[in-house]
Amino acid sequence: MKVKDGVGTPPETRSVPPDVKAKPAAAARGGMPEWEAAAGEPGDGKPTPSEWQPVDVPGRPATLADAERVAYRTSVADTRAPDETMAVLRLDGLYDGGTVWVDDERVADTDSVVERVRVPFEPDGETEIVVACDAPDDRFGGIHDTDRVPAGDSVPGIWWGAEITTHPGTVVLDVGAEARTVDGGERGLVEASVRVYARERVDDRLTLTMRPVGQSRGRGMMDRTAVEGDPGEITTAEKTIELRDPSLWYPREFGDQNRYEVRAKLDGEVATATTGFATVDYDEGGLTVDGESVPVRGVTLQDATPADVERAVEVNANLVRGHAHALPPDVYEACDAVGLLVWQDLPLTGPGGFDVDRGEALVGDLVDRYGGHPSLAAVAVHDDPTGTFVTRVDNTTMGRLRLRWRLWRSSYDRGPAESVAAAVPDTVATFPVVGDPASDPDAAALYPGWDFGSVDDLDWLRERFDSADVVGEFGAGSLAVADSETTAGFDRAKHDAVVDGEGVPASQEYQANVVRTVAERLRADGTPVVVANALRDTGDGGMGVYGRDGGQKRATEALTTAFEPVRAILPDSGTGELETVVVNDTPQNRTVTLTWAAANGEETVADGERDLTVRAGGRATAPVTVPAGATVVELRARSDHGSTTVRYDVE
Repeated sequence: MKVKDGVGTPPETRSVPPDVKAKPAAAARGGMPEWEAAAGEPGDGKPTPSEWQPVDVPGRPATLADAERVAYRTSVADTRAPDETMAVLRLDGLYDGGTVWVDDERVADTDSVVERVRVPFEPDGETEIVVACDAPDDRFGGIHDTDRVPAGDSVPGIWWGAEITTHPGTVVLDVGAEARTVDGGERGLVEASVRVYARERVDDRLTLTMRPVGQSRGRGMMDRTAVEGDPGEITTAEKTIELRDPSLWYPREFGDQNRYEVRAKLDGEVATATTGFATVDYDEGGLTVDGESVPVRGVTLQDATPADVERAVEVNANLVRGHAHALPPDVYEACDAVGLLVWQDLPLTGPGGFDVDRGEALVGDLVDRYGGHPSLAAVAVHDDPTGTFVTRVDNTTMGRLRLRWRLWRSSYDRGPAESVAAAVPDTVATFPVVGDPASDPDAAALYPGWDFGSVDDLDWLRERFDSADVVGEFGAGSLAVADSETTAGFDRAKHDAVVDGEGVPASQEYQANVVRTVAERLRADGTPVVVANALRDTGDGGMGVYGRDGGQKRATEALTTAFEPVRAILPDSGTGELETVVVNDTPQNRTVTLTWAAANGEETVADGERDLTVRAGGRATAPVTVPAGATVVELRARSDHGSTTVRYDVE
């Protein structure tokens, strides 16, 4: 076996995961052969454990939970066709970084889960591949380096992809593509970057074609560019492809998810990448995409999978936040396809200092990997930096004094987070700090009814501590099963302090009430960015509105209702003359017919109806009168967007 020099893990430039048109070289066509794994001691040398166990790759072998280093091993037969001379090892998602040996030669190193490994080699009989992945040794392990994710789901390993492909002497390793508009959107520019490995010297012309994907209109383009490189080296060819009147990518409900496929071909070798044109801006008024104001209804993803994208759509979200971890590439692809915006955190959470240079390098890795995705809208740097609410504070007078004391004693230097945030391109929104009021956050973490007091303390918290217009987290936890074994991400002490009752039903009813009430009041106040924490549990209970296995909790319907794009909200559910707020998150002005009825049991004691004009992305108010003795109020909002009905118990 010969491993070619100069290959390994240089980060791909502005790349979207490619579709490589080459044959897999596994023992069984269509995937890698069997893998084994073993725990090992941290170090630089090739691991040589005495005992190995079968594992699935990609994957996370839970039997090796808490290992500081995990080694993976496989052997690959030479399955090249007669016209093929090369094989390429393709690995993706090495957490938290890793080292690769082909036979006994160290061929690649990576220190970020988002860096891909590409190793061309010439097989000679059986080829042994060994990959060593290490647990985080700095502050950048993210949510997987905390107790919010079970240890079995945080095992160092090959998380996203593993494959060997076979090729002739020239290999197109990767294609990167990043799209942007100029001249007020009249022209589109796609910056294409193609990495090529050649066994012999290459001096050729690379053909680049671009065609619309998921569009009812649009035209393709073709261009060519020179590729030159010495034998056994990786060379990068770059080309700017110009397109007149490009079709833009829009978030769901705002337009079509227009994208473009960039196809690179050289000597029969083909690889592709997909990108799209979307311009994102953020100011105090909120987020705009392609010039359209987009009121954000978001959810956090704690350990994301593509199925979570479908769940986010089900609860009427238009944004997902990768909570202190890098979202897998297939999650980005799914978001591009359905029109969900992505808020990507750095893998940095909890109190403590961090290396700014390392943070800036990770920003570069994330933007290089995901910058071509039109869904990428925001990047956050430091999550939960103060830990003010390690224990709950009640809503008594002493509790409020205790909260003020905690916040006064808390200190946080925003400088390092702001320095890292400065490395983020201005093509995406940036939130340096996401946290409680003590951190002077750019995006607030607000947990009334969980960390502090009750849901009715939301306004007091926001006014007293001048919290940010962006709310990056809110919610409450609940049990998903009666006999909880895996409690990652679930604070049982806080839960038991606020839930009045026993068992799963009482637990989930409390969570549903908190989630719905806070979401509604934030939307009624006109908060431009509202993100619920979280979409799905990581254990047998947690902050998710779905359970770990994707089963619905009671809060699923509560959040779905609260996040309806057009609906009526009653922020104060008492008696007397109350103000109803009708919100319209769509990009069109709407005429909404508001119907209301107050009842005592089955008897209607007051009702009414009126038409309201609600501007795009705006709100309108209307009074309703709830007489004493009423026990429930029902609101119905009907427009050409649809109809929603919601009921409130009168307090």
